[in-house]
Amino acid sequence: MDSAIRLLRDLVSIDSVNPTLVPGGTGEAAIADRIATALRAAGLDVQVSEVAPGRPNVVGLLEGRAPGRALMLCGHMDTVGVEGMTAPFEPVECDGRLFGRGAQDMKGGLAAMIDAATRLATGGGLDRGRLIVAAVADEEHASLGADALAREQTADGAVVTEPTDLAVAICHKGFEWVEVETRGRAAHGSRPAEGRDAILQMGRVLARLEAINVGLMRGSGHPLLGSASLHASTIDGGRELSVYPDRCRLRFERRTLMGEPPDVGLTEVQTALAELGREDVEFEASVRQLFSRPAYEIGDDQPVCLALAQVLRRRDRDATVTGMSFWTDAAILAQAGTPAVLFGPRGAGLHGREEFVEIESVLTCRDVLTDLARDFC
Repeated sequence: MDSAIRLLRDLVSIDSVNPTLVPGGTGEAAIADRIATALRAAGLDVQVSEVAPGRPNVVGLLEGRAPGRALMLCGHMDTVGVEGMTAPFEPVECDGRLFGRGAQDMKGGLAAMIDAATRLATGGGLDRGRLIVAAVADEEHASLGADALAREQTADGAVVTEPTDLAVAICHKGFEWVEVETRGRAAHGSRPAEGRDAILQMGRVLARLEAINVGLMRGSGHPLLGSASLHASTIDGGRELSVYPDRCRLRFERRTLMGEPPDVGLTEVQTALAELGREDVEFEASVRQLFSRPAYEIGDDQPVCLALAQVLRRRDRDATVTGMSFWTDAAILAQAGTPAVLFGPRGAGLHGREEFVEIESVLTCRDVLTDLARDFC
């Protein structure tokens, strides 16, 4: 078995569910230990540092024999939850695919970049420059790991090995999380004159949000990313069947494009709430932003993009640039001064009940990254 696939099987077998997303989730400590062991065995200088209690980053450094450029390979160790999956941490190979939670997102990319570094370190090292291999925590929630990494390490270019189907992705969407609360008046269900239904009030909010989303989807959008979008994520409210609900809470996500302000979703719903208030003086609601991350785009003329495209063409592979709908840590690295491009294996089931990565694409990703490090550094 190829060393990259052995490592991938080990990584998938380790539970690294993000504990912020799923209360009681294991977190990244065990998988960080496995990655640190692999990098140390290859001869890299390895640093392990906590970004939150029990939640470490792992950074491995490979120094070249002469000065040159620094290349960072970055991937996240955490995964989303496993509800509905039968055996999420038992890697299964079938028809050239490896199944398991995190196989696609993004332990396939992690295995590829770690094995690339291993091959470089054990195969004579780098003639020049520096390779930084970073496995970070918490990308699936607030990117605490990437924030910490960006404060400590910069490079002349970076590749974030998210699953791009072996395409070169130079941009991705951003996101904003917003919470809306409608307030009613609790009363016995038999006394409508005394009660006011906060859940029905939220229905009116949802209708306005749906109209906003329709407008976004009809917009001109971005040539590689398409349109911005909005969806309702969670909703809760009410107490008992025979009680008018005095509160209803909705959380929604607004996917954003370059040029949109970081509070665009908040502003849109504030406008909708103001309109509802003018239509009904008893309508009462509040809204607050929970979190946001910006959209990201890098020019395809950046040195790391040009070098990656050159490697792909040399291997008779498509170097056409594309964009990703999901957010990544590339935006954080770039904000700190490290131009970052996305390139990773092929797979399917992103955050789904059946997730897999195509094995051959992991090996291809590993080989491309190995060539890129030699060329770029």
